[in-house]
Amino acid sequence: MGFKVGTQLHPQHTTTDELIEAARHADRMGVDSIWVWDHMFPLYGDQDDVSFECYTLLAAIAQVTEHAQLGALVAGNNYRNPELLAYMTNTIDHISHGRAVLGVGAGWCERDYNEYGYEFGDAPGRLRELRRALPLIKSRLAKVDPQPVGSIPILIGGGGEKVTLRLTAQYADMWNGGGPLDVWTRKNRILNEWCEKVGRDPKEIERTVMIQSRDLDQLPGLLEAGVTHVILEWPTPFDADPVEGLLKQARN
Repeated sequence: MGFKVGTQLHPQHTTTDELIEAARHADRMGVDSIWVWDHMFPLYGDQDDVSFECYTLLAAIAQVTEHAQLGALVAGNNYRNPELLAYMTNTIDHISHGRAVLGVGAGWCERDYNEYGYEFGDAPGRLRELRRALPLIKSRLAKVDPQPVGSIPILIGGGGEKVTLRLTAQYADMWNGGGPLDVWTRKNRILNEWCEKVGRDPKEIERTVMIQSRDLDQLPGLLEAGVTHVILEWPTPFDADPVEGLLKQARN
């Protein structure tokens, strides 16, 4: 049952040296993708402990890896001008020799917004901003100089059935949804319906899921439902065993 394997490093409660070494090790193990989240504070544990910024970390990871795709899972759309986000991702693409993915979502973490001076507003407003940003991102990627080395696929994360999945059908090359299995399956079906409505071949959108080690028992069902790229969360302290185990399953 071949499938792609990715891992999301949690950039909190650790050091940059440990993060970069974990990314290097994951790449040597043969993962297909390496991701970091885009938050200003830890999401669990001591929420006033250390945390590191997404894009500067990706630039460092790009220099010490050779094979895996690299991206934010996912960048908060409101944290950066969308054309700047495209420009930054293009630089990561050049550093990595064509391995960058532009992952983006509407944003949700109120503390990030409040403490860093962004307007949190409400979910409909943040979705309107994402709708405005996506064509700007695509336009900037088409004219940035130098042009990307790779294709820079756009990944949209989220499962909002009325807006997010419609935007995914319109603009994305990859979609990341969460479990459990019944939720991912329903969202995937709705994404296919949106593809039909907007005239998009659903096969053009790679289907990914992010799961924790405790949820690996759902893997057979997720693969049957249409997942082709499984992204395993890799919390600190970094233990490679779950990632290695998933890679063995993918290769069987």
